[in-house]
Amino acid sequence: MSARENLEKVRAAIAAAETEAGRKSGAVRLVAVSKTKPEEEITPVIAAGQRVFGENRVQEAQSKWPGLKAQTDGIELHLIGPLQSNKTADAVALFDVIQTVDREKIAREIAKEIKKQGKHPGLYVQVNTGSEPQKAGIEPDEAAAFIALCRTELGLTIAGLMCIPPVDENPGPHFALLAKIARENSIDTLSMGMSDDFETAIGFGATEVRVGSAIFGAR
Repeated sequence: MSARENLEKVRAAIAAAETEAGRKSGAVRLVAVSKTKPEEEITPVIAAGQRVFGENRVQEAQSKWPGLKAQTDGIELHLIGPLQSNKTADAVALFDVIQTVDREKIAREIAKEIKKQGKHPGLYVQVNTGSEPQKAGIEPDEAAAFIALCRTELGLTIAGLMCIPPVDENPGPHFALLAKIARENSIDTLSMGMSDDFETAIGFGATEVRVGSAIFGAR
C-alpha cells in the first residue's frame, strides 16, 4: 500500500480508538514520523492533508523541511529525538515543538535560545517511564521538580509530556504513569503511542500519537 493509503488506515484506526475510549472525535492529533524518509516520500502525505510531522535529528530535518515548509502553509514540525546542546540553536530556529526536553542543561540552552531568537517552540518534557539507563528522559520521581524548574526559574512554558515505553513491556502502565504525572502538574498534552501501540495510548489519554512505520513503511 502507498503511504497515502496507509495514512488513511491510521486515521481510521485513531478515530475508532477515540470512539472505543469514549473520547471526542478529533481529540488525538497524529504526528507523522518522517525520519529517514526523503522529500519525495513525504510530499504525498502532505498532499493528503497531513500537516504535523516528527523528525529525530536536527541535521536531517534541516536538509529537507525548510523547502517543504516553504511549499505548504501550516506545517508543524516536532523534534522527537534526543537534542544535543550544540544543536539547540538550530532546533529552536527550525522546530515548532521540541518534545524531548529531558535535562537541566538542555532546558537552560533552550531558554537562552528562545530569548536570543524570539521564537517560542512548544516544549514537552520527556519522561523515562521505564527508568531505562540507555534511554533519554527525566526519571518519573524527578519530573515534578524538573517541570517546576523549567517553569519558575527558566520561564519556560511546558506544554506537554512525552514517553517511549520499554519495547518488551506492556505499554499501558507507562501511559498511565505519564497521564498521572501530567494531571499532577497541570499539563494537558500527552505525546505517547507509536505504530505498535497508539490505540492503547489513546485509551490512556494520549492527545498526540507518533506514527512512522505504519504510514511510511519500515525504515
